[in-house]
Amino acid sequence: MKNRPGFWLLGTALVGGLALSACGKAPDPAVAAAPTTSTTSTTTTSTTSTTSTTIGTEIDDSVVTTAVKSAFLADTDVKSFDLKVETRKGEVQLSGFVDNQGQIDRAIMVARGVSGVKGIDNKLQLKGAPTTVGNKLDDSVVTTRVKGALLADSSVKSFDIAVLTRKGEVQLSGFVDNQGQIDRALAVVRAVEGVGSISNDMSIKK
Repeated sequence: MKNRPGFWLLGTALVGGLALSACGKAPDPAVAAAPTTSTTSTTTTSTTSTTSTTIGTEIDDSVVTTAVKSAFLADTDVKSFDLKVETRKGEVQLSGFVDNQGQIDRAIMVARGVSGVKGIDNKLQLKGAPTTVGNKLDDSVVTTRVKGALLADSSVKSFDIAVLTRKGEVQLSGFVDNQGQIDRALAVVRAVEGVGSISNDMSIKK
């Protein structure tokens, strides 16, 4: 019993040491390693580029056609009423009858200067001898008849074909789908009263 105070002091020391050991213990690795989660919302915009070869191309071509016609109207050296303009994928087809080679060269130069023109398909022809009032009236009648015949034929896309007549010579120009349409258009026009000859300047669409 005399040794109790010693035992009591020893026990107190042991308890204190354990308490100190507990306070200095390293934190649980699992808890210490727990990451702090930061959520960042990122919006990704996906842009899909679609190249249209139908409506978009047709709109662009119509804009080019209008721009070329406007350029011709603004140029005093070019008789724009004798020219037809068709555009297919940036390629501009010029057709019609003009007075001289200088007008052809000028028309081509003006058309080349228009934004959006990628190439020129020159189908312009020289008029030759001057026409009379009678010729002009007859030619306008023939042109009207030819357009009507093409419109009446379901196998011909007449809106893709431009028609001009000079002294009974009918010039057909524009872009069509295939050779069959060209052959059919020529056959239809040959049967029209007043047509003396046909100048085929139609091109097949690429």
